[in-house]
Amino acid sequence: MTKSRKTRSGHKWFLASLRWFDTTFLDLFREFRWSYLPPLMVYLAAGISGLTAIAGTFFVKEYLNLSAEYLASLGFWAGIPWVLKMPLGHMVDIIWRWKSLLVYLGASLIAASIAIMYGLVAHTVTMAAIWPVEVWFVLSVLLSPIGYVIQDVVADAMTVEAVPAVDLKGNRYSEANLKSMHTTMQMLGRIAIISGTITVALLNVAMFSGVETVSQAAKATIYAQIYMLALTIPAISIAGVTLGQIMVMRQVTRLKSLGMKQAEIDILIYHQVQITKPNWWIFGGSIVFGAFTITIGLSGFSLAQETIFAGSMTIILFLMHRLLQELPEQQRNTLIGTAIIIFVFRAVPLPGAGATWWEIDILGFDQRFLSILIVITSSLTLLGMVLLRPLIAKRTIAYIVVLLTIAGGLLSLPNIGLFYGLHNWTGDWTNGIVDARFIAILDTALESPLGQIAMIPMLAWIAKNAPVHLKATYFAVMASFTNLALSASSLGTKYMNKFFSVTREVVHPDTGVVLIAAEYSQVGWLLISVASIALIAPSVTILIVQASRFQTRE
Repeated sequence: MTKSRKTRSGHKWFLASLRWFDTTFLDLFREFRWSYLPPLMVYLAAGISGLTAIAGTFFVKEYLNLSAEYLASLGFWAGIPWVLKMPLGHMVDIIWRWKSLLVYLGASLIAASIAIMYGLVAHTVTMAAIWPVEVWFVLSVLLSPIGYVIQDVVADAMTVEAVPAVDLKGNRYSEANLKSMHTTMQMLGRIAIISGTITVALLNVAMFSGVETVSQAAKATIYAQIYMLALTIPAISIAGVTLGQIMVMRQVTRLKSLGMKQAEIDILIYHQVQITKPNWWIFGGSIVFGAFTITIGLSGFSLAQETIFAGSMTIILFLMHRLLQELPEQQRNTLIGTAIIIFVFRAVPLPGAGATWWEIDILGFDQRFLSILIVITSSLTLLGMVLLRPLIAKRTIAYIVVLLTIAGGLLSLPNIGLFYGLHNWTGDWTNGIVDARFIAILDTALESPLGQIAMIPMLAWIAKNAPVHLKATYFAVMASFTNLALSASSLGTKYMNKFFSVTREVVHPDTGVVLIAAEYSQVGWLLISVASIALIAPSVTILIVQASRFQTRE
């Protein structure tokens, strides 16, 4: 009798496991539609953009005399274009049928940025004869985000278009089906980005194999090859938008064959209930923002970045206030509360370049190992996104961010332990098995892509609930607000690296004289401080928001 009960119990457990696997993994692929592919290709290109990250890090360290504080400041300026998603998103709504043209523009800017870096690595002397190498590098760093933000705006709009309103017979889908499809579309978008990151990290692992034994000239050749391969990034984006155009034309032809009129097709395919009229508050505010940013930035004012951040926040909040008036009060409050939580979650400072230099010089992490680390952490993130998909569908954004905050705090501990010699103790205890590299594999604090998960519920909510004629504008406005958090993060990173000074050794290439001595004694407190802020700030924010009228149950 007992054996029979155990058999039935085991059978039930097995069936429950099958149902869980089916709901968590197989159901995601069943919900995939070919119409999702075009925006996914643009998102994939964004993920592949990380192909040059390792090469860029070592190029800066080996060729450029730039401090960690300066690089953090440069990161602030590179984040400014993402704040300009507002006018770009509104422009997409206005020129909805011709939005693909913006992808070509973005791809051109990305290609120019990559070409500059290729020239710097492969033809340094020639490039330096025109402008200083540092100037070329800054130009490349600034061109790249402008190209990516243009493409990202269009990709967001394409996700709305990718979700069909009717089935193959012309029957409308239910609200529940539409919500499910929008959530799946946004989930697949994040998966595409991280899949691109994993792909290029694997490629970096292969290309940097044995790099520790080759000469500096041979390393430069590898860097140049990587930048040449990176030119496939804009090509993938262009291919995605071209495929999208073909699919839309086929849908139009099919619906016409069912006897639908052009006005009905415009609503079902292009999601155009009405022509979007220019909102001059958005364009005017963006012009003010641009003029304000350039004026302050070129003024030489010591607090230029801080002033620009404060001014940007003021302008964006004003434009959000104007735009959100079109939503009912409850929906408006929910979106505001969600945006605040995600803003603080993304605004926490990072350790910055100084911590990476310490890992390279003290722990001996080379290009290949850093690539392996990215593969592992990104793969775990991808798995986590799939495993948490049922949770995302059922739990509020506040609940999810709390989980991510706690996870981030725990995952920062191994890196802190490395600075204080944890690897020495574990290495002696395990005969060298659990060394610094083994411990680092457990740590995802370098750059947590788990932040992608926090964005999914908000993006799905916007895709379903924003006014039909302003979908791209709402995507852009909320993205501008949350991306401004990355500028806040860069500012915080700059101040952390200023307070906890970290420098790597800089040697004159001709004389061998040490220009700047290595100083890594402050890395420990830097890591501890960053981890503490990342744990406390989001948690306190969630408590405040959930106790207010902006409480989010989405």
